Amino acid sequence: MIQLHNIPKDREHDERIQQDESLWGTHNVHDPAIYKDGDWYYVFSTDAQEGGTFKAGIQMRKSKDLVNWQWVGRAFSELPVAAKHWTGATGLWAPEITKFGDTYYLYYAASQFGRNQSFIGVATSRHIEGPWIDQGEVVKTEQGEGPNAIDPNITFDAQGDPWMVYGSFFDGIFLAKIDCATGKFVEEGKGKQIASRHISVEGAIEGPYIVYNPQHDYYYLFVSYDSLFSSYHIRVARSKQIEGPYVDSNGYEMTNTELPPNDVGMKVLGSYQFDGGPGWIAPGHNSILKDQENYYVVHHIRVEDKKGHYLHIRKIGWTEDGWPLVSPQRFAGEKDKVFKMEDVLGNWECIYFDKDNTSKINALNRRFSTDSDDTKAYKIELHTNNHLTLTSAHHPSIDGVVMLGWDWEKSVETIVFMGKDKEGNVVTGKRSV
Repeated sequence: MIQLHNIPKDREHDERIQQDESLWGTHNVHDPAIYKDGDWYYVFSTDAQEGGTFKAGIQMRKSKDLVNWQWVGRAFSELPVAAKHWTGATGLWAPEITKFGDTYYLYYAASQFGRNQSFIGVATSRHIEGPWIDQGEVVKTEQGEGPNAIDPNITFDAQGDPWMVYGSFFDGIFLAKIDCATGKFVEEGKGKQIASRHISVEGAIEGPYIVYNPQHDYYYLFVSYDSLFSSYHIRVARSKQIEGPYVDSNGYEMTNTELPPNDVGMKVLGSYQFDGGPGWIAPGHNSILKDQENYYVVHHIRVEDKKGHYLHIRKIGWTEDGWPLVSPQRFAGEKDKVFKMEDVLGNWECIYFDKDNTSKINALNRRFSTDSDDTKAYKIELHTNNHLTLTSAHHPSIDGVVMLGWDWEKSVETIVFMGKDKEGNVVTGKRSV
C-alpha cells in the first residue's frame, strides 16, 4: 500500500512528529547514504532535525520497499573524540556506509558551517546496525588551506577496488584510492581534484557520488550545486576512467572554471512543482542505489515555506547514449512495463530544468501526438525498450525514456518520462489523468 511521505499537516501534528523519533519516517533525513543489506535497505544521514531536542550520532533508518521507513536509532552515543577536537563540531554530517569483506565501514564528517577545518573519520562493525568502533581519521583539512574534508562517498571501480570521492566548496571535489584492509587512503595526501566551480559562485559544489554502470562502461559523477537552503540541485558528468576527466553532455570538463558556472554539468533535478502538489525545494546531496539492474537517486529535499527536510527516492532512466535521467516522481514500488504508442499519447505536465534557473520551476501542460500538422504538440516516436524521441517546432529534439510511475499529487498510477536535448537541457514529465 502506498503511504505518502510525512509532510506536517498542522501545528499539532508537526509538534508530535518533532518529539517522537519513531514517527519521523522520511522526515528529518539530510544527506542520505543508502546501502542494501539482505532484504533491508538502510539509510544513514546527517545530524539535522526540525524541532525537538537535538541529538548527535548519525541517524539510521531501514525499509523493505524503499517507500515506508522505520527508525533504527543513532550510530554513536557521542561524537568521536578526534573529530570533535579537530573541528569543534556538535554533530556529524554526510555519512557513508559500505562493506569490505565481513566488516561494515561507516564514514562520517565533522565540521562547522562555512569552515573547512574539517574531518572525515571511519568506524567499523560486524553488523550494519552496530555497535560501531571508531577507527579515527581518514583525512582532515585545515581552515583556509586546500580542500574540505566532508561529504565522503565510497565507490568501486570496474575491477572492484574502492575509492573515496569527497569535498565541497573550498577547492572542489577530490578522489583518492582506499585500502580495503583499513578503510583509509592508500597514499598520504588529499587525493586528486576531479571537479570545481568558480569563486564567483563561492565554488558551490558538494555532495559528490560516483557510480559505475557496466552496461555503458562509464563512471558517473553526481554533485550538488549552490545553496542547500534554497537553490540546491543535482548535476551529473561522466568519464571512462574513475580518475576522470569527468565531462558533461556538452563535453565540458567538471574542472572548467572559465565557462559561466551554470554551463558545466548536466542539471538533472532541481526545485519544482506539479499542479495540485507542494513546491519541492532544493533537492540534493544524493547517493545512488544500484539494485540488480535498477538504479535509484536517493536525496533530501525541502517543502516550500517549511523548514523540514525529507527523503526522496527516484528511479533513474537511461538514454540510449548512456546518460542517467531522474524520474519526476518518487518511487512507489512500481514495476517495469513495456508501453505502446496509445499509452503515451495525450496530455502531459512537463518540467523544463533550465540550467540557469535555480528557483522553483512550475510544470507546463504539453500534448504528445503523432500528428505532424499539430504545431502546438510534441510529435512523439516510441522506440524499443521504452525509449522515445520528441520533436517540436519550438524546441530542439528530445531523446529520452518512459516508465511506469506513481502520481503523488493525485494518488494514482501514471506514466513518467525523462529526456534531454542535444545541448544537455533536461525535460521530465508525467502523463495527465
